[in-house]
Amino acid sequence: MTVGPFSKTQWIELDAGAVAHNVGVFRSVLSAETKLLAVVKANAYGHGLAEFAPIAAKHIDWFGVHTANEARALRRLGMTKPILVMGVVPPGELHDLDVDVHLLVSSSAAFEWIADYRDRSGIRLPLHIKVDTGAKRQGFGWSRLGDVLDEASGKGHEIVGLATHFANIEDTLEHEFARTQLDRFHRALELAEDRLGGVPPFIHAACSAASLLFRETDFTLARVGISIYGHWPSRETRLSWILEHGRGGIELRPTLSWRAAVGQLQRVAKGETVGYGRSWTALRDTVLAVIPVGYADGYPRALGNRARVVVVGCEAPVVGRVCMNICMVDVTDVPGVEIGDVVTLVGADGEMAISVEDLATHCGTINYEFLARLSQSIPRDVRS
Repeated sequence: MTVGPFSKTQWIELDAGAVAHNVGVFRSVLSAETKLLAVVKANAYGHGLAEFAPIAAKHIDWFGVHTANEARALRRLGMTKPILVMGVVPPGELHDLDVDVHLLVSSSAAFEWIADYRDRSGIRLPLHIKVDTGAKRQGFGWSRLGDVLDEASGKGHEIVGLATHFANIEDTLEHEFARTQLDRFHRALELAEDRLGGVPPFIHAACSAASLLFRETDFTLARVGISIYGHWPSRETRLSWILEHGRGGIELRPTLSWRAAVGQLQRVAKGETVGYGRSWTALRDTVLAVIPVGYADGYPRALGNRARVVVVGCEAPVVGRVCMNICMVDVTDVPGVEIGDVVTLVGADGEMAISVEDLATHCGTINYEFLARLSQSIPRDVRS
């Protein structure tokens, strides 16, 4: 694979067909009445909000973001689906939000400044109440939800949703705590029904893992993040699926590939060292491909002397330390490498593939973090 004219140093490719496939997977497992919310915070998990959102909008019902700025960015992109802002929105960020942008509220202080914004602007934003059932991050304690709803009603707010978030549903094969949280959430729903005279229309608890594994978490809305992009939330989630359903029946397709071009070929004599700290020594006469990608782009420094890439259909090791904007690859055993040849950092090239999960493991982290740290400056292309 070659770039053709050597016109760019690196780029990210998004597979629109993979997005449609992954949404189809969730449509097949979720209850028919459950709406699908695609979480596109953190620049669409590093995939690129401007590129990913129009693809997803063809297939999903809602968007989920973390900030009001992300909600406004979606509207500027022409996205008309309802949006749920799941993070804290301070008073200074409450502007230019339309009535189809919903806020997830986790504190009494937010009731105050949202009411003030309504009184000044005349815009009544629909609110969802975050119920803390055990994660101990955001939200109101589940046992005091009745009082919280009275407080919200006293401020004149429109409460249209209730939500919770699981603390330990991905990284374990034992799901007793998740079931405890679910039981607490049901008790919170009973309090809401008593205080409001009925349960609000939007009830949601399911993340990617819960959407895959537990039908009792479907409710009316499912918030799917990492898996809409084609990645299992964890090895434990995948194993839980296999233990329950066997190895067949579900396949998630990664949406993102990350590629770069060979920028230079460097000859290194046996015994010479490579890169900062001289962390790699050539045990033979070596040919290096210098790749214009580094940790400033989101390719972590920890991958030096650990990771592999694909060049001209062959795996090749990353050697020496990954620099801010450069890394080096030993291509001695790759025949015919030329400047401009494509290097696959993430994704498939022919029969060879580099997974985000393997790279994250090398770095001692998870696929979420690896993807979210991909630089927004990397060009992104959509492939149908």
